[in-house]
Amino acid sequence: MLPAALLLLAYLIGSIPFSFLVVKAFAGADIRQHGSRNVGATNVARTFGKLPGIIALLLDIAKGYGAVATAEWIVGMTEWPFASDLRAASFGRPAFWVGLAALMAIIGHMFPIWLRFHGGKGVATATGAFLAMNPLVVAGGVIVFIAVLLISRFVSLASILSAASMPARLVHGTERRMGEQEEDEP
Repeated sequence: MLPAALLLLAYLIGSIPFSFLVVKAFAGADIRQHGSRNVGATNVARTFGKLPGIIALLLDIAKGYGAVATAEWIVGMTEWPFASDLRAASFGRPAFWVGLAALMAIIGHMFPIWLRFHGGKGVATATGAFLAMNPLVVAGGVIVFIAVLLISRFVSLASILSAASMPARLVHGTERRMGEQEEDEP
């Protein structure tokens, strides 16, 4: 029951439509009727200004981070039904459930129940989730983002390539994976 509750909670955290709410608060408008009609921070910044865009961006990052932080707390509870043995099957490892919660938060952002399943692209929420799991991975993603943006001048392309580069670095670019302890640690 607890794993299902974890995944539902992560989805609901991710589904909070901050870009929609920020535009409603700042301008009383529906972001889905302006600009690219996308419920994302880039559209907010382009159509309603930098301040609302930055606020929406930071809140979207925070919800990704918050979903992962909440998942890490829940899988660390004594009531968590799966063993924390590092030799356990993948689905028994805490890192599996934390990663799955991150994915559910991103899916929640992209398909929010509150907006009839029409959300943003999930880049900022994914960034927040990766930031919680491994800040160095996000630093590498920021470098990719800046490089692609400077070369192409397309925010969407920079966002997609940056986001696509993060999972590979998370899995292959770190010696110690999230949720795991060194052998000699208690």
